[in-house]
Amino acid sequence: MASTDVSDVPIPLRAVTENAALALDVVAETVPPGALDRPVRWAHVSELRDPAPYLLGDELLLTAGVNLPDGGSEVGAYVRGLAAAGVSALGFGETPDLHDTLPGTLRAACAEAGMPLLVVPPRTPFLAVSRAVTLAVAEAAGRDRRRIAAARETLTEAAAGGLGEVARGLARSLSGWVVLVGADGGIAATGGNPPPLPAAVDALLARLRSGGGVRSATTELAVGTVVLAQPVYPQATASHLLVVGRPDRFDAADRAVVSVGAALLGLLGRSGEREENTAAIATRALLTGASPADPAAVALLGEGHCLLLAASREPGRAADREASGPGWLRARLGTPLVRVDGDECTAILREPPGEDVLAALRRRGWLAGVSAPVPVTGLAAAAAELPALRRRARALGRSVRSDADGLGLATVVDRDAAAGFAARTLAPLWEIDVERGGDLIPTLRAWLAQHGGWDRTAAALGVHRNSVRHRIRQVGTVLGVDLGDPEVRMELWFALRWDPGHRGVHIGHSQDPVAPWRRADSGSRRRGTPG
Repeated sequence: MASTDVSDVPIPLRAVTENAALALDVVAETVPPGALDRPVRWAHVSELRDPAPYLLGDELLLTAGVNLPDGGSEVGAYVRGLAAAGVSALGFGETPDLHDTLPGTLRAACAEAGMPLLVVPPRTPFLAVSRAVTLAVAEAAGRDRRRIAAARETLTEAAAGGLGEVARGLARSLSGWVVLVGADGGIAATGGNPPPLPAAVDALLARLRSGGGVRSATTELAVGTVVLAQPVYPQATASHLLVVGRPDRFDAADRAVVSVGAALLGLLGRSGEREENTAAIATRALLTGASPADPAAVALLGEGHCLLLAASREPGRAADREASGPGWLRARLGTPLVRVDGDECTAILREPPGEDVLAALRRRGWLAGVSAPVPVTGLAAAAAELPALRRRARALGRSVRSDADGLGLATVVDRDAAAGFAARTLAPLWEIDVERGGDLIPTLRAWLAQHGGWDRTAAALGVHRNSVRHRIRQVGTVLGVDLGDPEVRMELWFALRWDPGHRGVHIGHSQDPVAPWRRADSGSRRRGTPG
C-alpha cells in the first residue's frame, strides 16, 4: 500500500530551468528528450573530483570547476560518475579568474553522457539556486498534502453513499476510471467510464491474489492507459481488488489518494459483512486498543490529528429510528467510523463538525460532545474523555466542545468531584481567612497566576513583596506542602479554579479578594498555566 507521506516530493528539472530569476542557460545538446522532466529533490554544491560516494540521487549538482580535470577523458569519467550516482543535472558556475567560460571538455562529456548541463551566470550565487530548489520542493509537498487532504475529505463524505459513490469520487479525484473487483472476480463497483478489463489486467489481478500481504502493481496497456491495481484491506487473497486507470502515470500523491480510496472501499465492501458492523468494529478497535486497529481505518485517518464525538440520546426523548442508524450518522458527520451502542454513539472525525451538523443531531435527539484535536496515534488514550463529554452535554442540555466556551479540562472532570476536591484542599486556608481575617487565598491565587513572581504578585495585591513571601510561606506550612513542587502548584491552581463556595466572602483588608486574581488570571491564560 502506498504511503501517504509526501514530505519528500521532487520537482521536475524544468521547474528550475524555467525560473527566470535564476537566469540559468541550458546547454541544448546536453539535454536528451524528457530530461527536463527528471526529478530534482535538492541542490548540492561540491568541488570534489569524485563526489559520487556522497550523493543520494536526484540532485542538481553545482560546481565552479575548482578541481575539474584538464583532460577530456578524465572529465568524461567525472560526468559518467555523476550519472551513475543518479544526479539529475549539473550546474556549472561561470567564475571570473577561474572559469569565465564553459569548458569545452565538460560540454562534450555532458552531451555524450546525456547529463543536462546548466550554466549559472556570475550574478547568480549558488545559494540562490539552492534556495529556489528548496522552496519549490516545499511548495510541491504542500500542494500534494492539500490535495490528499481534500481527496480524503471528499471520499469520506462519499462513504455515506456506499461503494459506488466512493468509486465515483475516487475516479474524479484521479481524473481516471475505477473498477472494484470482488473476491469472486465479479465487478462490485465502478467509477468514471472503465473499459472492459483486458487480459493483461486479469493477469495482474491473478498475481496479486496469488501472494500474501498488501501490495500494488502497475502496467501500461497498449492503448496508452496506465493501470494501477492493489488489494483493499485486509488481505489480498480474501478481499476486493481495486483497479485504477488513466492516461498519466501515478505519482506519490496519486498513490496516497488511491490508498485512501482503498481504505474506504475496504471498510465498506467486506465480503459477508454488513457495512455498519465493519465500521463499528474498526471504530471500537481504534478507541479501545484492545485489538489490532483495522489497517483500513488507520490508512483512512492518515497522520496528524482527529477529533472524537460522543453523543447520547436526550433523556426522556423517544428514539428517532432513522437518525439512530449508522448510515444517517455517517452521512451527517462525514465519516464511516461511527459506532452506535443503543442510546450512545461514538465517531472519529477528521474535521470539527460545524454548528449546523451539531444542530441537526440535536433536532433528532442526539446531545453531542466533541473533543479537542488528538493525535491519531493517541485515540485509545483520548477515549477516556468520552463518558465525561456525554455527561457534560446531558447536564447542559446542548452540544458541547471541549476546546470552546471555556470548557477545556472542565469538560472531562466531574463537577461535583472537582468541587469536593477543592473544598477539602482549601479548607485550612479558608478557615484562617474567614475566621482570622487573613489574605491567604487571594494571595495564593495572585501568586500562582503570576507564575510565582514576588514583585508582580505584590503589585497585583497592592502590598509589599515581603508580605507576599510571608503569606506564601504560611500557605505551605498550613497545607503541609512544598510550593516549590510544580505538581503541587498545579493541584492548588485547579483547586482554586473549582472552589465552589467562598469567592464572595469578605475577608481581610481586600474589598474583592477575587478581583486581583481575575486580573492576573486573564493574563496568565494567554501565557500558559502557572508553575
